[in-house]
Amino acid sequence: MDRSFLSANIPDLVGRLTMEEKISLLAGEDFWSTVPIPRLNIPKIKMSDGPNGARGESFFKMTPAVAAPNATCLAATFSTSLVRSCAQLLAAETKARNAVCLLAPTINIQRSPLGGRAFESFSEDPTLSGLLAAAYVDGLQSSGVSATIKHFVANDQEDDRMGANCIISPRALREIYLRPFQIAQARSKPWAYMTAYSKINGIHCSENEWLIQDLLRKEWGHEGMVMSDWYGTYSVCESINAGCDLEMPGPTVWRGQQQVGHLIMAHKIDPRTIDRNAQRVLEWVQRCARMNEDLVYAPPKEERSRTENKEEDAKLLRRIGAEGIVLLKNEQDILPIEGKRKVAIIGPNAKSKILTGGGSALLRAAWAVTPWQGLEDNKPSEVELTYSYGCTGTKYLPVLDEHFTCIDGSPGFNLSHHNIVDGVQSEKPHVVDKWDSSDMFMGDYSPPGLQRPFVTELRAIFTSPIDGEYDFGLTVTGRGWLYLDDQLVVDNSSNQQRGEAFFGSGTVERVGKVRVHKDQKYILRVIHDGRKEMSGHGAGDPNPFPASGLRIGAFPSSDPEETMQQAVDLAKESDIAIVVVGLNSDWESEGYDRLNLSLPLRQNELVTRISAVNPNTVVVVQGGSAVSMPWKDEVKGIIHCWYGGNEAGNAIADILYGSVNPSGRLPISFPEKEEDIAAWTGRRSQGGEIRYEEGIWVGYRWHNVRKIKPLWAFGYGLSYTFWEYQDLSVTSHVKERDLDSENKLEVGNEGRIGRLEVGTKKVTVDEWRLKVSVKVKNIGKRKGDHSVHFYFSPPERKGMGLEHPQWTLQGFGKVYGVGSGKEELVEVEFDKYAISHWDPIHDVWRVEKGEWIVRIGIDSQTMWGKETFVIDEDMEWVGV
Repeated sequence: MDRSFLSANIPDLVGRLTMEEKISLLAGEDFWSTVPIPRLNIPKIKMSDGPNGARGESFFKMTPAVAAPNATCLAATFSTSLVRSCAQLLAAETKARNAVCLLAPTINIQRSPLGGRAFESFSEDPTLSGLLAAAYVDGLQSSGVSATIKHFVANDQEDDRMGANCIISPRALREIYLRPFQIAQARSKPWAYMTAYSKINGIHCSENEWLIQDLLRKEWGHEGMVMSDWYGTYSVCESINAGCDLEMPGPTVWRGQQQVGHLIMAHKIDPRTIDRNAQRVLEWVQRCARMNEDLVYAPPKEERSRTENKEEDAKLLRRIGAEGIVLLKNEQDILPIEGKRKVAIIGPNAKSKILTGGGSALLRAAWAVTPWQGLEDNKPSEVELTYSYGCTGTKYLPVLDEHFTCIDGSPGFNLSHHNIVDGVQSEKPHVVDKWDSSDMFMGDYSPPGLQRPFVTELRAIFTSPIDGEYDFGLTVTGRGWLYLDDQLVVDNSSNQQRGEAFFGSGTVERVGKVRVHKDQKYILRVIHDGRKEMSGHGAGDPNPFPASGLRIGAFPSSDPEETMQQAVDLAKESDIAIVVVGLNSDWESEGYDRLNLSLPLRQNELVTRISAVNPNTVVVVQGGSAVSMPWKDEVKGIIHCWYGGNEAGNAIADILYGSVNPSGRLPISFPEKEEDIAAWTGRRSQGGEIRYEEGIWVGYRWHNVRKIKPLWAFGYGLSYTFWEYQDLSVTSHVKERDLDSENKLEVGNEGRIGRLEVGTKKVTVDEWRLKVSVKVKNIGKRKGDHSVHFYFSPPERKGMGLEHPQWTLQGFGKVYGVGSGKEELVEVEFDKYAISHWDPIHDVWRVEKGEWIVRIGIDSQTMWGKETFVIDEDMEWVGV
């Protein structure tokens, strides 16, 4: 293709487009790409999910990819430089999928840890979320990949996510939910935004003119593109007029030539609005193409896995994973594990590949290190490891493993896809294939000539590893049958119950049991008919995502009590018991929220029974958000590992064995019980409304103002060494600008700042800065890293003034490799964001005059030190 588009004047180009071509640009061509216009050499731009890895173009046959640690793990590092490096890695991954836009980062607030996508978001704190988002966006876009910052705004729960009306006060909306986007816009200028599914104060985000036009474009100055979330466009003229430039995915549902043309003739859409929206799409396409010329204009090619970069990628991922792990408890220095020890590794997550949560974030990992593998591969020579499963931790039976092969004995299994002709499955398959994962969401699977709905048959050889009974599970979006040697084991074809799989379109797993003999071979056959059972589960399926999928699970049957007792017996005879428990993509996923804070199934019981027989019990928790810990006082050690990605097991080993000194700190509060969550009573859609009645009092703000002691406070995290702070100081200064030599500003250390005069030039609120510094000394015996958290307190409330949190996090800095007895200076510069609150009466950001306080947070409830600065008069501002 001719590349003249790269140098084209976009407004002139829009003038050369036909109205039909302009309209075509306002929706995707397919699930992942924009519409090209070959006549004018305009290329298509390909996108990819998602926030912790570039999955590629298929939900079904995913390209093996880097799975980065999830967002809360990234946030727990409190390192913008590390987040930026992670994003640069994901930019390379995106390009390896032939895409130049990553649908990330997700920066919605963790209003509640029970939110299904909480693991995708950084934090409950808007400043931390915004600063990390800015680093993430910069990492992507400095590498030539467009960020698509999402979900704009308040996609904080999954319940009724497409229809719920989120009722949020102006102050809470500005200070909590919009603030991360505002900081990212000010610091890194994302090239694209994605609107949220839900309504904000009565209007869907994708058709909210105030949100997109007035706030984002006019007030904040966003010049890039705005797209809808997938199937998050619900109108024709409303969304177009509001400035939602691109409906995704394609082909269009709402923006067909006939619909849009009809509304133009009816004067409900101004043709100039079509021009503006098309222009923004083309400007974004041109920017992406200019940064990736050879990729965008290359002939179509297969997505690839960057295996040549595995060693380098693994090193970075392992560092992020370890740096994000939070040491919550270390009684009697039970950790790190040193010397001659017999260590029992127990728990459902120990040998499981728990990499990330579910939904859009799910991907196929190019490699995966389990906790067991990491601990085995990295153990000191004197450490002896043993293992016991303990109990199950999954909602579904595990997917088919190495005991299932293709009919010819090769890895994987055989698939055949059949068209339905005259209501009957065709005898001859339309597509014959092989695949190696029995969790198959085929929503975007569309080989030429295969018509939906279709029938899929799976065949495999099962070589039984046991004498006894085996459980088989089947989850389908239509109807399904599972046979072993032609014996019907599972019938999931009638009386179905809707479950949570496949974005809510799948059934609850149905399980059957069959007796097998060790080393005997059986033929497994599964039939999935994509036609839904109209009288039950499938009737009126409301899910807009293409629903076609099946999931097959299999695992030896066992007596749960016997399995747990085996773990207890092993723990009893061991020096240390490491219990690996937590959540996984079954429990934390797009499409549904968690019901409570508890570890699923019998995992809490497992920890309690192990700790009862072994006083040296350490609990390793994997999960993207908070969980309750009723056994907290019964164990000696606890580490929270989030979802560690490909290198999860190695990162856990680095912490447990002490090759890395823990420095992670909690980016969210861990409530002791559900009722301590500020959003507890307003967490679900009630009559189509979700009321954010807690206002600005989210997370630690709520705990502090209500004097609630959390299980673990925001910002909490231990180390294997000890840290001491000294010499906290603040220094006022002004942002550098061109000044005559005689107009240089001299400001001393008295910390006074306000509207200052520089010669004849007035210093504006945009120019003022405050530098805060503190010395950090390692007074322990081990070298380590440490992040310093700076909290600000506003002047005391006067008269009818607004109530403010006692203190809030406003910045952080991190030091690395500080040796025993050594000290480092941490200095952070603050701007107007650190001292501004939203004034809902005058619709401005306001800075209150008076004495402000700076403290260092040990955590969000425990402060060290106190320095003050004074603002001489009230100031206000709008914009970024």
